[in-house]
Amino acid sequence: MRFKHGWYGLLAAMLLISNGCSTVPETGRSQFNLLTPAEETKLGIASFDQVKQETPISKDPAINKLVEDVGRRIAAVAELPDAQWEFVVFESEEANAFCLPGGKVGVYTGILPITKTDAGLATVLGHEVAHAVAHHGGERVSTSVALQAVGGVAAELSNRLSDPNVRQAVQTAYGLGATVGVELPFSRKHESEADYIGLLYMARAGYDPAEAVKFWERFAAYNQKAGGGTPWFLRTHPLDQDRIQQLQKWLPEAKAEYRPAK
Repeated sequence: MRFKHGWYGLLAAMLLISNGCSTVPETGRSQFNLLTPAEETKLGIASFDQVKQETPISKDPAINKLVEDVGRRIAAVAELPDAQWEFVVFESEEANAFCLPGGKVGVYTGILPITKTDAGLATVLGHEVAHAVAHHGGERVSTSVALQAVGGVAAELSNRLSDPNVRQAVQTAYGLGATVGVELPFSRKHESEADYIGLLYMARAGYDPAEAVKFWERFAAYNQKAGGGTPWFLRTHPLDQDRIQQLQKWLPEAKAEYRPAK
């Protein structure tokens, strides 16, 4: 009976996956997303409110205006109906930015010395806005749900194995396979997709897309100086040199849509 239950669980997991398919704007990639836009936005607002409570917000009017102005220009060309766009600058030395579902974008002050120009900032914000448009947040949540469902089935079936060492090996192999084979490459896929969509958005918003390459070159130099020993196959982001090569490959397409702002 336990074996049957395992197959029932596997069938349920397969049905879950088959019923959650949608298409990413700009790239046309088929994605797995169980959440509605409204559900994503609700999660994004709640998470962003928590970040604002826990992280100091910049009181520099010039920096806040800059991020707001560039962010709004990018958002104006983005394909996200009913988005609740919000651009907040957080006081942190971390060279980073993030976007939560529904259009909640956070920029850490630590990345501003690397963006240097409006176009450099547009590179970062275009990338973050692209994450929201592509519903990467909902996709990550949905993938996690599916992995848990399949993992439950794997555990159920492995429990039938009589040798406890073999049983443990099967369960460990599934955990490593799910992380290295699905979750991490999946995140790298999201990052590359956001690079591509963001490049198009900054061009359409009137920022020279060639500046994206210059920004990532500066960021690569920053990363090299900062160091870091995480193996490439365990990184959630593409390697800097791969990212720059991809952007250079996409530049002609973005240049075709570039119209300098008047």
